[in-house]
Amino acid sequence: MSEQKKEREESLEQLSREIDGRDCFRPQVSSAVIRRLPRYFRYLRELIRMGKTRVSSAELSRMMNLTASQIRQDLNCFGGFGQQGYGYNVNYLYTKICELLGVGFGFRAAVIGAGNLGTALVSSPMFENRGMDVVAMFDVSPAVIGKTIGNAPVYSMDELEEKLKALAVEIVILTLPKEHAPETARRLAETDIHGIWNFTGKELNVGNSGIVVENVHIGDSLMTLCYEVAQRMSSEKKDAKKDGTK
Repeated sequence: MSEQKKEREESLEQLSREIDGRDCFRPQVSSAVIRRLPRYFRYLRELIRMGKTRVSSAELSRMMNLTASQIRQDLNCFGGFGQQGYGYNVNYLYTKICELLGVGFGFRAAVIGAGNLGTALVSSPMFENRGMDVVAMFDVSPAVIGKTIGNAPVYSMDELEEKLKALAVEIVILTLPKEHAPETARRLAETDIHGIWNFTGKELNVGNSGIVVENVHIGDSLMTLCYEVAQRMSSEKKDAKKDGTK
């Protein structure tokens, strides 16, 4: 086992001991609460940049467009972290949220698909800001195989299983055409990776492999926005008619 992988496993064991007895990963913690954690991460990081050392639930609620009660309930699922009359220590809360999200564990990632989306993701600071290291990309095109995008060398898909193991990759990001996603997922199910971030638009089934899959549907988000815009425009037209305007 590599020294880096050993350190990551020791960090995970330490976190498990720290959260033992809390409600962090118990079934009664809803997925909605879990999905709000990255928002806390982003806003707390912004507060740190502003030089803030403490924040109240009321201040956070105004920033995040949540109620103060909701924020207290969310954080109480993971131990509370606040003090009555003081609020939250920003740096301490940020550190705890980072631990819960695995920031700083040094997860190693690979991107399959070196097209426009894959290239844009690898070239962004998003992974570095969240403690993740993209160590490889994979593609079938001879035009990109052998190149380096960002800091990630591009390998042939023929080397997929070999390189994932050699580089101790834990998370794979899929940005390849969706018709190739099922077969790629089947190959990944036979590897030692732990997670798939799927941008292909195809719902994936990795069976009983134990791999966590996060399906990202950008089009769904766009249609949700379109719905909200259409509803608002319809409401404005109704209000205008009531006022006797056109």
